[in-house]
Amino acid sequence: MVLYHNTHSRARKKRKYGAGGKPVDTTIGVVKKRKFGVKGGNEKLKLFACKTVNTLLGGKYVKCEVVTVKENPSNKDFVRRNVITKGAVVLAKGPDGKELNIRVTSRPGQDGVLNGVVV
Repeated sequence: MVLYHNTHSRARKKRKYGAGGKPVDTTIGVVKKRKFGVKGGNEKLKLFACKTVNTLLGGKYVKCEVVTVKENPSNKDFVRRNVITKGAVVLAKGPDGKELNIRVTSRPGQDGVLNGVVV
């Protein structure tokens, strides 16, 4: 019995411009950013490493130093590797030295910034 692939079910072949980019595993470290050109002539700023997170404390936005990743619902292995994505909970030191749990609200691999809220 010979099985043939049904090549007529797709509307068209795959195209290179529809492939997307490689994923960015944002880690904790010295700030490292890079601009990438995307479809339509736009640019994305990818954040490869960062050591501070912008968060709202007492009505003011402050930078808190990231210590480690405590939880990451997108992949449990990211906690071990300290990879930061949207929705990850990071342990950070506030300006007064107090430790805070902060949930990341930005998309660091596409926005180029690390924003979060206190959990």
